[in-house]
Amino acid sequence: MALTLLAGPANAGKVALLLERYLSALADEPFLIVPNRSDVDRVERELLASSGALLGGEIGTFDDLFRRLARDGGEHRPVATDAQRALIVRRALGEARLNGWTRSARFAGFADALSSALGELESGLVDPGELEGDLAGLYAEYRAELDRLGLWDRDLERRAAAERLAGELGAWERRPVFAYGFEDLTGAQWALLEALAGRAEVTVSLPYEPGRPAFASLERTAADLSSLARPRIEELPPRPEVRPPALAHLERSLFSDERDPDERGVALDGALRFFEGAGRRGVLERVAEELLALIRSGTPPEEIALVCPRVERYRAPLETALGSLGVPYAIEGRIRFDQTEFGRALLSLLRFAWQGGGRGMLYGFLRSPYSGLARASVDWIEGRLRGRAVETGERTEEETMRLRDGHPLPPLELLRKAQTPLAALRDLSRFMLRAAHGLESPPVGEESRQNLRAFEALTRLVDELEGWLALGGSLTPDEIVAAVERVSVRAAGAGEAGRVDVVDLLRARTRRYEVVFVLGLEEGTLPRRGETSPFLDEETARELDSRLRRSRLAKPDAVARDRYLFYTACTRATRRLYLVREAANDEGGPREASPFWDEVRDLFSEDEVRRTTTRRPLSALTWPVEQAPTERERLRAVASLAALDEGASRSLAQANGWERRLDRALRAFERPTRLTHPLVLEELRAKTSFGVTELETFADCSSIWFVDRLIGPRTIDQVVDPRLRGQVAHSALHKFFAGVPKRLGVEKLGPEQLDDALEFVRECLAEAMAGVRMELTDLQRRELEQGLLRDLEAFLRDEAASELQLVPRRFEVSFGSERSAQELQRGLDLGTFTLSGKIDRIDLDPFSARGIVQDYKSGKTAHSAAQIESELKLQIPLYMLVLRDLVGVEPLGGIYRALSGKRDARGLLRAEAKEDGVPGFSRNDYLDEEAFWGQVDRAGELARGFVERIRDGDVRHDPKGGDCPPWCELWRMCRVRRP
Repeated sequence: MALTLLAGPANAGKVALLLERYLSALADEPFLIVPNRSDVDRVERELLASSGALLGGEIGTFDDLFRRLARDGGEHRPVATDAQRALIVRRALGEARLNGWTRSARFAGFADALSSALGELESGLVDPGELEGDLAGLYAEYRAELDRLGLWDRDLERRAAAERLAGELGAWERRPVFAYGFEDLTGAQWALLEALAGRAEVTVSLPYEPGRPAFASLERTAADLSSLARPRIEELPPRPEVRPPALAHLERSLFSDERDPDERGVALDGALRFFEGAGRRGVLERVAEELLALIRSGTPPEEIALVCPRVERYRAPLETALGSLGVPYAIEGRIRFDQTEFGRALLSLLRFAWQGGGRGMLYGFLRSPYSGLARASVDWIEGRLRGRAVETGERTEEETMRLRDGHPLPPLELLRKAQTPLAALRDLSRFMLRAAHGLESPPVGEESRQNLRAFEALTRLVDELEGWLALGGSLTPDEIVAAVERVSVRAAGAGEAGRVDVVDLLRARTRRYEVVFVLGLEEGTLPRRGETSPFLDEETARELDSRLRRSRLAKPDAVARDRYLFYTACTRATRRLYLVREAANDEGGPREASPFWDEVRDLFSEDEVRRTTTRRPLSALTWPVEQAPTERERLRAVASLAALDEGASRSLAQANGWERRLDRALRAFERPTRLTHPLVLEELRAKTSFGVTELETFADCSSIWFVDRLIGPRTIDQVVDPRLRGQVAHSALHKFFAGVPKRLGVEKLGPEQLDDALEFVRECLAEAMAGVRMELTDLQRRELEQGLLRDLEAFLRDEAASELQLVPRRFEVSFGSERSAQELQRGLDLGTFTLSGKIDRIDLDPFSARGIVQDYKSGKTAHSAAQIESELKLQIPLYMLVLRDLVGVEPLGGIYRALSGKRDARGLLRAEAKEDGVPGFSRNDYLDEEAFWGQVDRAGELARGFVERIRDGDVRHDPKGGDCPPWCELWRMCRVRRP
């Protein structure tokens, strides 16, 4: 008995020869080892297609063979599942002495990294006693924990199988063994092959040619297999005739050190193409367009593959690019449980119920189709909670039940009434499936299939965790949630009829397709950056290999490994190969090409390469009209064409019945803004009272006034913003100054009353904070209260030190509304309308009917007299008229008082009162009588002009200064093109 090695380059027919020999040995019940579980069905279909029937033999993976050998032995132990193994590692960490790793061990990633390192050691047949340092102690504790539980893990089962085969003559019945698709053998796999070669005929296929750089990462495996197989080594010659000349030349010359310049003249003839684009999405949209063209031209989707360096990084952009164009595809591999809708919903509820989650967690579940509640009802209730900023879990549940008329939430009740957390998890998963799909008809469609796969994965996990409890283990709700988070779900399998395969480099190496796209040919993406274990670095692995000989822990060079995988990906295509790279990132920054990209292009003439290279720049927002793959993209292309040739664009639109849609697209940012509806104009013309702040908003931008005041959109979420801060500050100051005479016994605050005033303002602020209806977290409340207290205390210190002799007498003076004092309800008459508003504070001269207006600003800005006019501020000038004509007080001026920052006091003041009534302000804010009253009159004329425009419906995009202010968030609604 011996091992036969079939070696040769890609496409030399090694696997076909191996499968042929497998079929010829069916009478001896051969065992065929394939790389992955997904390959088993595929190879069976291929063999059935060639032979018609399989009346013997067995096909499986290395793990299938390990499991069979180990379980046929007399000392087989139960094998810990992945979930149980993770719990065992965490228990071992709790028992072991961690020394310098104590702080790191608190993080979940520490246990995961340790579990991976232990798996590598066990697959290399390394015992704890053969290690040194802290890792040896952790490994020994882990093995001891397995022994205490009477378990093996998967790697110990593999080791037991290899040892049994090496030590028992009857362990294998001399059945021939065939294997392919393995380049890096673990210590256990090598031990198994070595033992099998002594008991039966073993045939192994290995892609390898001595001396070629593309196979450098396989040198050790090739040398070991050659020494075991010698002299039964069959080197198969290349077969360039089975591929188009360009692809055959690529296979023979890629990464070769010696190249014949004459061979660069090989014509590509459509067999090799290069795609360049800007941004990952842009590149994938170009790929999607080509996929549609291939499918429409007759290429079966299952005969097309997209090969990615790492599928996970391409999953989301692929879903966007391929899904938007309707390209059917299947991503092979497994996805995280929380990447399924079922998993996200279930984890949201578990985190709320078991881990103290907030409103977002609960309603993340309730909004899903798995809650059994109507979406409209859930949205209505959540809107009420968000409007009050209800966040904490306890308050969320309490308010939700109140808004549901006291009815509890069935999923939460189910969780809490179950006897055990695992029983609750099982019951909840069943409830969710019933709620989403009902019991009347079976679920159909890919989404339903994904839900069922997620449910099956969760059911297996619950069974595994119940097995853990049966072993004497314990589980907390947090550990259950962590286990659920680690569950992986089988995705839609590659190779499904009617779907394009999306596979990674490793899975692609054993497949064949008519057309292959290799993605990620940018520097930093391919070759990939090497990943090392924090517990088992390369130096330690090489030292163990040299000392133990059997471990095979050292990995081949990462670049050499990716060089080989890229070579195999390029040789999977039988008809056409596309190489794809991002020439720029999403922001337009250039990206260097992968050296692999350059290697391929250097194999052919520059003219050929240039002719077969397609580029899509970042500015190419649409396809050319004749190339647009879908109706939506054709519409976008026609709209884009209008910028260059409007006549041609309108002709195309007319020919396809798209005139109205094209007109809407072309007018997207040029829609008329003037209000024309008769009912709207009638209502505006009938309006007789206008607020001061409303007119100031109109002065800022009439479109802002239209959206903010007439339409009145509001955010759902209540947040701590400057408006809330200002409301609390105004309320606290009102309470303070209104209570000063009674509390402090004075009308005007001075330095001697400052300490008592500071104590009083704290009480006023606390009372104002109590009036906030929004539910604040402790941090939000402390931040808001402490920030306001700091500003108000500084404001009162300035107030006590002020030279102003006027006395604060009237506060929150409303005019022009039903809530105003009787004499102020009519508002300020400006001829064709009346003005309404509220003055924060009026300070009066104790000995005459003179006074000033003070307007608090919660921010840092206070406007000077010049800024009041230049920036069209109307409050202070118009308040002068209110003071004079309504309140009956001679106005000396008005000032803005900033409550934070430098707390500037700036405004509009009469110069004649500088010494007598209002001293101590900026000299530029004092105006002589003509200038003062002239500015007031101009403010009145501005107000009249704004009212006339409002009544005429004259809404424009006219932001003050010509540009939209950076703080404006309404531009999307007024359809303004922004830079």
